[in-house]
Amino acid sequence: MNVCIVPEEEIDKELLNYLEEKLSEIFGKARIKTFFQIPEYSFDIYRRQFNAELAVKSLPFPDGRNCGVVLGITEKDLFADELNFVFGIAEPFSGRAIISIARLKNSFYNLPEDKELFKLRTLKEAVHEIGHLLGLPHCPNRQCVMSFSNSIIDVDRKSYLFCPKCQNVVNSAI
Repeated sequence: MNVCIVPEEEIDKELLNYLEEKLSEIFGKARIKTFFQIPEYSFDIYRRQFNAELAVKSLPFPDGRNCGVVLGITEKDLFADELNFVFGIAEPFSGRAIISIARLKNSFYNLPEDKELFKLRTLKEAVHEIGHLLGLPHCPNRQCVMSFSNSIIDVDRKSYLFCPKCQNVVNSAI
């Protein structure tokens, strides 16, 4: 399967190269594509966050040949529905997902930065949202990458890999 990584322009190149390498190992092939920009109308002035459901719609559609799924990456803080925030959101019927790296950085929690931890957190959320694009729901196994993350503690607890049950679904989808 081809994963197309579509970042906002300010996303760090080192992070993008890391994701391209790791997502290729997991899903077969990943490529960094052209930039996108979240539209300003998706910004909620009261919440001071961007609506994830509107943001994901600003991504290009996968073309089926070169892009099986599209993963957007933003530094903007996202929210959805009645949730305070989301690390990401997937739109399985369209093949598009988006992740926010805003709350994956230690600086968000007033802690010293840890580049390797940040890259791993980003990978986990990327794999999680791609898993949703492949039809996976949240998994009750708290070690599985498909486990729901309600906080950064949940992100840190889980692996970037699928549990055996979820991996079987992924294998049949790709």
